[in-house]
Amino acid sequence: MHDGQKPSRGVTRRTVLAGLGAAVALSAVARRAAAATGKEAPQLAALVKDGKLPPLAERIPPKPMVVKPFEKTGAYGGTLRRGLRGSSDHNGILRMVGNQGLVRWNMDFTEVLPNLAESWEVSADGTQFTFHLIPGVRWSDGHPFTAEDVVFAIEDCVKNSELYSATPAQLTVAGKPVVVEKIDDHTVKFTFAAANALYLENLATPLGQHPTLFPKHYCSKFLPKYNPNLEADVKAAGVTSWTELFRAKCGDIEIPSRWGNVDKPTLDPWVVKEPYSGGATRVVMTRNPYFWQVDTEGNQLPYVDEINFGISQDVESLMLNVISGKIDIQERHISVLANKPTLSQNMEKGDYRLLTLVPSAAQQCQIYLNMTHKDPAMRKMFADKSFRQALSLGLNRQEIIDIVYFGQSELFQTGPRPGHPWYHEKLARQFTEFDPDKANAMLDKAGYDKKDADGIRKRPDGQRVFFAIDVIPTLYPDLVDTLELVKAQWAQIGIDVKVNTIERALYYTRGDDNAHDAAVWPGSGGLDPMLDPRDFFAFHPQGSRYAIPWTLWYTSNGEKGEEPPESQKQRFKLFDEARSTADLAKRGEIMKQLFDITAEEFETIGVCLAVGGFGIIRNNLRNVPEKQPDSWSWPNPGPALPQQFTFTS
Repeated sequence: MHDGQKPSRGVTRRTVLAGLGAAVALSAVARRAAAATGKEAPQLAALVKDGKLPPLAERIPPKPMVVKPFEKTGAYGGTLRRGLRGSSDHNGILRMVGNQGLVRWNMDFTEVLPNLAESWEVSADGTQFTFHLIPGVRWSDGHPFTAEDVVFAIEDCVKNSELYSATPAQLTVAGKPVVVEKIDDHTVKFTFAAANALYLENLATPLGQHPTLFPKHYCSKFLPKYNPNLEADVKAAGVTSWTELFRAKCGDIEIPSRWGNVDKPTLDPWVVKEPYSGGATRVVMTRNPYFWQVDTEGNQLPYVDEINFGISQDVESLMLNVISGKIDIQERHISVLANKPTLSQNMEKGDYRLLTLVPSAAQQCQIYLNMTHKDPAMRKMFADKSFRQALSLGLNRQEIIDIVYFGQSELFQTGPRPGHPWYHEKLARQFTEFDPDKANAMLDKAGYDKKDADGIRKRPDGQRVFFAIDVIPTLYPDLVDTLELVKAQWAQIGIDVKVNTIERALYYTRGDDNAHDAAVWPGSGGLDPMLDPRDFFAFHPQGSRYAIPWTLWYTSNGEKGEEPPESQKQRFKLFDEARSTADLAKRGEIMKQLFDITAEEFETIGVCLAVGGFGIIRNNLRNVPEKQPDSWSWPNPGPALPQQFTFTS
């Protein structure tokens, strides 16, 4: 710690953003008490008695992380049931289980708290972050977790150009990747090329999990640097490359194989028992006997013995399971306004209560026209700003809000939500009025004044103005309903659209290959514009779907992808400046400049402000906050600490 600085329980966003070198630590008294009076689940105690497992004192740290239960101290036992959808719903597991990073969010999405790092210091210039790991933490196979694992994860894995096309954006500043070095067994230092004032917040998000994802003693077996016999291992495994074997065995933050290998050690509360693999009808996870957190009475967490993720092929099946009481907690996939009356009416039958979700998103349905389309004619059409503006004016947003969202929204493009200190009126509201006459006039002027016998406009090359919009019906059924209305509304101004309903894996593949015409997704950045600015410039390699090649150029420092226009480069520079600026007022001024450019360029088309969501919690499941943020950056319900959820009977 800095001289004279007192430890605190957590660091508020404002403290972090003010650039204060915060050192945070849990109460040493509470930790000592927890370690001295520790208890464990009955089945683990039985394994200890039979000599099949070391005693609890040898499995948890001398001073374990203490978690205060949300309502009361829980009881051991039970299987928590939750639903997944299809073969690419891996983030449904991540949100529930995989939140064991160096730091974590508090319940209100306002503070960065200690986690596997019990304390830290930040240099005065915001370029160095020194993390002090909890001594004595062990991976789920009993092997010690140390600074070596963190250094290995970043230096040997994430910065390996054969495994990653570019070092992830949150680990790159000023075009250069972070340098991670071991100070001692439980101290590790991250050094950035320039100030990275947002790093602690980014570290609390799912994309900040890399430092704790790859156990060196296990994953090093799949790197050429550490295994001279790797070529033979690749051949024996029946795969084509060592990178394929590494992914299959060690996974990554957001791929199914993270949950597909029962042998991979983790730091999570539960470990994979029945893997997420092709053809699976469920994923089962069982308690980690080496989990490093305890409650305030010293009981090792988690309370729940197992989690059973049932895999449904459609939302109807998932809803039936909820209503019939076969699901204990669920919001994912069922949080659609059309479902709310049904869920409300069946609360007694299903023996559940409703969960309220507070959206952090900006937009319920963001439409991304692919401005980097492989077809030159399509690219030219989508790159015409007046064409995009005309389409926006051709949307009757109020009709969509009334029909699809039961009137519970308002006209909105993108940007921070109303009430946020960085709310930007032009960015949020421009071209949201319904004006088909003006839309038609703009399209005529843009060179689309000729029509075919069906009243559909023609491009200058004589082809119909036609494009498909990709959407995932199983994930966002409301977006399908929205697009059907968009299709009808745009037909009235001579634009022919296909609502292209596809499976989630194909949606991602088409985006990754730059093979889509257009796509939709809920727009981010409503409450967390610095953490997820994908709609404000080409920031996210999967999420900025209007120009993914531009994002690859940005994240690879110009080595990959496609060079973007100057307005994008200006925003790259402004964002890098903003995330290097500790002073909130100054950062706001910089982001105002960025938003001004985004508003002027008008690259995406929004429909309406993101609507609040909901879910269900079975009545016998306790310690669950009934109001939670709803965000990818706060990957609900994970930051509510499911390891302290408990059953009353």
